[in-house]
Amino acid sequence: MHNEEIVHHLYHAGFQTGNYADTILHVHQNSYRLHAIILSRSPLLAHLMSTSPQTGGQRVIFLQLDHEPEVTQEAFAIALGYLYSSVSISLIRPGNARGVLAAGCLLGGMEDLCGYAYETCRRSISVETITEWLGFVDSLPSSSDESIAPQQLLTSVFAQYTAKLREDVFHFLVVTLPNTLQVHSAAVSESGTSQGHTSRDTLLQIFSRVPFDMFKAAVESPTFQIGSDQCRFKFAKDVIELRKGGISRGHGAEETVVLAFGGGHMGGSTVHVTRKMRKRPLWKVNS
Repeated sequence: MHNEEIVHHLYHAGFQTGNYADTILHVHQNSYRLHAIILSRSPLLAHLMSTSPQTGGQRVIFLQLDHEPEVTQEAFAIALGYLYSSVSISLIRPGNARGVLAAGCLLGGMEDLCGYAYETCRRSISVETITEWLGFVDSLPSSSDESIAPQQLLTSVFAQYTAKLREDVFHFLVVTLPNTLQVHSAAVSESGTSQGHTSRDTLLQIFSRVPFDMFKAAVESPTFQIGSDQCRFKFAKDVIELRKGGISRGHGAEETVVLAFGGGHMGGSTVHVTRKMRKRPLWKVNS
């Protein structure tokens, strides 16, 4: 009980009110009146304090976040408050969880906060939010991009959560989404009912926005159960047709899908998605 009172006092009198502050932190055009002994819990802020000259009675430090768009003002304040008290965790919700995760990873030393924010992110992936999550995943450095060094993946603001979030979005696309929409059998996939068409159309629209590498991996995944290989082939073909006027337009590449008989397990067939660069037309020059 005594410890709780101390933490409560630190959070309200120290963080929210800024009483007896010895450090001023400037970030996001805001200034926070804080306390060095508390800020030292963050490796990043501890480094800033140790490398910033102190003039006068208070230390002044600056944190530039222009290169970290995921770290919003609200999210940073929640993570900063967590240095004083775990009560900040109660402020995490689906709408700010990704920003809090980014801020927590940036400041460091906040495993519990980051873990809670990550779980909130994972649970927030839904039919309604998947398009936003696809845009987010597309902005992340990809391990399949040969131009990106492995250490760059590790230095992303989300650190080890980069791969986790990508895997969560992929699992939602391949397993959760078809089950949620009940597009998991040949009867439904090729159903003539309005419900069957609506579910399949929703799946088509979502997959038409999926980045190519993830689209290819999803369609070819054995866990993507939407019926027979023929159903999966027809689905991929319809998606590619939609993608021509959207995500793949202007990339100078052509996406195709083939059904390879005898390539699967037990002599079955498999679906393969490929992408190749379009050949530039050759112009004949008259001499």
